[in-house]
Amino acid sequence: MIKVCVAGIVIILVAVFAKSIRNEYGIYAGMAGSILLMYLGIRKFSGILDIINKCGSYISIGPGYMEILIKMLGIAYIAEFASGISKDAGYSAIADQIELIGKLSILLISTPIIEALLNTIFSFINN
Repeated sequence: MIKVCVAGIVIILVAVFAKSIRNEYGIYAGMAGSILLMYLGIRKFSGILDIINKCGSYISIGPGYMEILIKMLGIAYIAEFASGISKDAGYSAIADQIELIGKLSILLISTPIIEALLNTIFSFINN
C-alpha cells in the first residue's frame, strides 16, 4: 500500500509539473500514472479472488454465481477507473455517463442472482 501511495504522490507532482509546461502534458502524465496505479491494483486483485473463492466454498452456491460476482467487481473497478480519468481530464459529464452505464451493467449482469434470491424467498413463503 505504501508503494501505491508514494507512486500516487509522485504521479501528482509529475502531472503538476508537466501541466505547467503545457496543459495537455499534465493530462497525459495523469493518464499514464493512472494506468500504472491500475496495474498495481490489479496485482492485488488475485488476493480478492482467493477470498471470494474461499467464501464460495463455505456456501453451497453454484460456481456461476461466483463468476457473476467477480464480473460485477471488475465492472465496478473499470468504470470507476475510467470515470476518474474522465473527471481529471475535465469531462465530468462523460464521467457521470460512464458511472451510470457501469451501474446499469452491474444491474443487468446481476439479474440471475436477483432471480435466484426471489425464487428462494417465494419457496419459503409457499412452504
